[in-house]
Amino acid sequence: MPPFSSTSTFLRKAIAAGMGEVPADLVLKNARLFSVLDGSFTKTDIAIVEDRIVGTFGTYYGETEFDAGGRVVVPGFIDTHLHVESSLVTPFEFDRCVLPHGVTTAICDPHEIANVLGAEGIRYFLDCARETVLDLRINLSSCVPATAFETSGACLEIGDLLPFRDHPKVIGLAEFMNFPGVLARDPKVLAKLAAFQDGHIDGHAPLLSGMALNGYLAAGIRTDHEATTADEALEKLAKGMTILIREGSVSKDLDALAPILTPDRSAFVALCTDDRNPLDIAEEGHLDSMIRRLIAHGARPLDAYRAASWSAANAFGLRDRGQIAPGWRADLVLLDDFEDCRVARVVSAGRLVNETLFAQRAPVTPVGLDSVKIARVEAEAFAVPAKNAHTRVIGVVPGRILTEDLRRTLPVAGGKLVADISQDVLKVAVVERHKGTGNVGRGFVSGFGMTQGAIASSVGHDSHNICVVGASDVAMAHAVNRVISLKGGFAVASDHGVEAELALPVAGLMSLEPFETVRHALEDLRSAARALGCTLPEPFLQVAFLPLPVIPHLKITDFGLFDVDRFELVD
Repeated sequence: MPPFSSTSTFLRKAIAAGMGEVPADLVLKNARLFSVLDGSFTKTDIAIVEDRIVGTFGTYYGETEFDAGGRVVVPGFIDTHLHVESSLVTPFEFDRCVLPHGVTTAICDPHEIANVLGAEGIRYFLDCARETVLDLRINLSSCVPATAFETSGACLEIGDLLPFRDHPKVIGLAEFMNFPGVLARDPKVLAKLAAFQDGHIDGHAPLLSGMALNGYLAAGIRTDHEATTADEALEKLAKGMTILIREGSVSKDLDALAPILTPDRSAFVALCTDDRNPLDIAEEGHLDSMIRRLIAHGARPLDAYRAASWSAANAFGLRDRGQIAPGWRADLVLLDDFEDCRVARVVSAGRLVNETLFAQRAPVTPVGLDSVKIARVEAEAFAVPAKNAHTRVIGVVPGRILTEDLRRTLPVAGGKLVADISQDVLKVAVVERHKGTGNVGRGFVSGFGMTQGAIASSVGHDSHNICVVGASDVAMAHAVNRVISLKGGFAVASDHGVEAELALPVAGLMSLEPFETVRHALEDLRSAARALGCTLPEPFLQVAFLPLPVIPHLKITDFGLFDVDRFELVD
C-alpha cells in the first residue's frame, strides 16, 4: 500500500472520520499517546483510515476497535541502516523477525547480495520490499565491489544503478564506503555521487576527520554509522552529519556513543543495527533493545524514542512518519513497559500485526541458489611459506569490526609458518568462490581463542568469498568443503570432520528456513565453536568481517593481507 493515498474517496473518508462523523477503519481505544515533540502523555483514542492516522486527542469509534488497555503508544521504530542479508534470512523472514520488536521501517543496503549477484540481487530485494508488512526501503549499493583488491561476484557502475533510481522503494545511494575514491575524485565515484545530488547519500567514513572529512562531506554525504567514539561522532555532528548509533551482532558502539544523545542533539541522532542475526534478536531484541539500553545509560526517554522515529524519518526524507498525529502514517508501537521498551503490539501502515498479515504476502522466488562456483579444496591450499617468521597478524577486537595490525614471531615447520595457539594466533584464509580463479589469500589472526578446529563462512564482507579461521589445515579444509557442499553457509569443523553447520543457499548469504530454525542452528554453531575454545561471543560475523578491506586496520582478501591505512596489499 503506497503511503498517503490521495484519491478523493480516501480523503473524504479520512476527513470525515477525523471529525468523528463516520467510523474509522481502526481505532485504538484507551491509549496513552507519547509525544516525541515534548515527551508528554495523553489518554486518547487513535483513529486510523487505511494507512493514515486521522484522529487523536478525542473519542472515536471504528469498524474495528482495539483496546490498548492504557498502554503507552509510541511511533514505529526506524532502523536507519542495515543489511537484511546479515540477518541470515530472506527479507520475508526478516519481516517476521523484527516487526514484532516495533521496527515498522527498515532502510536496507542490499550491498551483500549485490556483491554476489549484481543488479539481480537488488531487483530481488525490491520485489520483496513490495510485499513485506514492514516498510522495507532500499538505498542503492554504491560500492560494488568495495575495492579493486578482491574478487567480487559483480560490478555495479552508475549505468547499473540508474534504472532503479526512481523505484518507489528507493531512497537514495547507500553507504559510500570508498572514501579514498571520493577524496581522490575518481571519475566513476563522481558519476555516482553526481547522479544522487538531489537525493539521499549515506555515509561510511570510519576515523575520517579534519580536512579530509570536510572534503568527503562536500560531496553531499549526510549520515554516518561508523563512528566508534564520542569524539569522532561529535566532530561529524558539528560538520552537519546525522550520526546513526550502531549496535549490531559484532559492531557494538552504543556504550561509547550513548553520551552524544542529549536533548540538544537528539534531532540529529538516529539508531541502526547494521548487522544483527536472529539469535541476538531473540536474546536481546532489536531497536527496542537499543532504546532500553540508551535510557539505562541516562538518556531521556524522549530523546531515545525521538532518535528511533522522528529524527530517523527526517534524516532520510521520510516525511510521512515519525510522530503520532492526524495526517501521519499509522506506524505505532504499543508498550507494556515504557522505560524498558517492552513491545506488546505493533500497527504497521494501519494494520494490527499478526501471522495472518504475514501469510497474505505474495511469494517472491529466491535467487542465487548456485552462487558458490568452486570445487573442493585440499589442506595444502592453506600452507603459508616461511619467508619470515616475524609476520603481521590481524588482531580481532571483540565487539568491533576495526582490527589491529599486530606483529608476531611464529613457529616454522617444514618450511611453512604454522598457527601458534600459545600466542592465540590462528591461520586465516579467503577462498575465492565466484569465478573459479583459484585465489586463496592466506595469513594469521589473533583473538579467537580457539585451540583446535576451524570455522568457515561464505558470508565474508563485502565480496563474500569463503573466509576460514583455524588451528589446523585439515580442519580448515573440512570446514570450507562443507560450506561449498551447502552452496553457502557456516561450518564448524574439527580435524575429524564437521561438527555443526547452517546452510545459506540464497546467494551464499541467506537461509530458506524460518528465522526460528536459523536461530537454533546458530545456537548449535556457537556451542560447537566454544567447544573448540573460541572465546568470541559472536564468532561467525567476526569471521565475516575479516575480509572487509575498507575498515581499518589490517584485513585479508582472496588476494592476500590488506593494509587498510595504506590502502594496499601487503607484500
